[in-house]
Amino acid sequence: MDIKIPFNSLKYGFEKYRDEYIQAATRVLDSGWYVLGKEVEAFESEFAKWLGLDHCVGLNSGLDALILALKAMEIGQGDEVIVPANTYIATVLGITQNGATPVFVEPDMCHNIDPEKIERAITKNTKAILVVHLYGQPCRMDEIMEIANKHGIPVVEDCAQSHGATFNNKMTGTFGKISCFSFFPTKNLGAFGDAGAIATNNCELAEKIRMYRNYGSKEKYYNEVQGVNSRLDEIQAALLRIKLSHLEEITIERNNIAEKYLKSIDNPLIQLPKVLSNTRHVWHLFVIQAKERDNLQKYLADNGIGTQIHYPVPPHLSEAYKYLGYKKNSFPITEDKAQTSLSLPLYAGMKDNVIKYVVDTLNSWR
Repeated sequence: MDIKIPFNSLKYGFEKYRDEYIQAATRVLDSGWYVLGKEVEAFESEFAKWLGLDHCVGLNSGLDALILALKAMEIGQGDEVIVPANTYIATVLGITQNGATPVFVEPDMCHNIDPEKIERAITKNTKAILVVHLYGQPCRMDEIMEIANKHGIPVVEDCAQSHGATFNNKMTGTFGKISCFSFFPTKNLGAFGDAGAIATNNCELAEKIRMYRNYGSKEKYYNEVQGVNSRLDEIQAALLRIKLSHLEEITIERNNIAEKYLKSIDNPLIQLPKVLSNTRHVWHLFVIQAKERDNLQKYLADNGIGTQIHYPVPPHLSEAYKYLGYKKNSFPITEDKAQTSLSLPLYAGMKDNVIKYVVDTLNSWR
């Protein structure tokens, strides 16, 4: 059967605010200035204020945010960075592109890095703890920050999937020394192309990254360090300003859809996601687990429902990191999640009848 219900659909999110988006894009086109201008400055200011931080630096992707954050912290060859084993490969690339070594830690019941396993991974070479608020749910930041402060190790937050999520009423991205954001189109705060940013209260780190993103220069043609080209463009910044102004209502809609799934999916063969009581989950992804995951995915596809797997191959088992020497069962909890996890459709504009059809189909699977 052809897929009738897509895993994701971005069209409704555009149509709902079409006039505002068109006006913002046209404003940039009419200005005649398209890179590192007033729109980028305005977005950086608004996003930092939204987070409650002093600095935001717009970049061209979440991966660049990770790479440049660690570079600015002078993490490199011979250094180790603790990172969740259960994550997208971009998180690990941020470490290895700086020449450092990832030290993987297994996840907890909520898919995030398990604080109880972090301390045993710390060595004299540990230079950062890089946490990922996976699928939109914050990590257990009180425990993580206690460990980090005890050992004097800075925390870096990967907030690619957690725009607006909170732990104990404190926003993700505001716990660590620096935080990294992706605004890829499918993210809750998504642009209309590649885009990313870092946010921090550390003036020195922010200024370094401003140089790095622009060939290593503060002043054009005067290069102080070896930098890269990673600049958020004016159109993406203008469009992100519109979406940021509507992010709360976008988040509420996603939470409402997730709540309907949580209340209505009732199948003993399916494990629903666990939510910590002291968090605000923003449901970038709604991830269930099933031992017969592949059969379930096929069953849903046969009934016209699109799904995805986040993620089928853990970074430690990918060809890219074969040189690290990990084998199967190196991280059994992570590997089990890779074999059992399945992401359900969740997007702006999902109608109640569509949600009900997904739920009924899941509940009928045997």
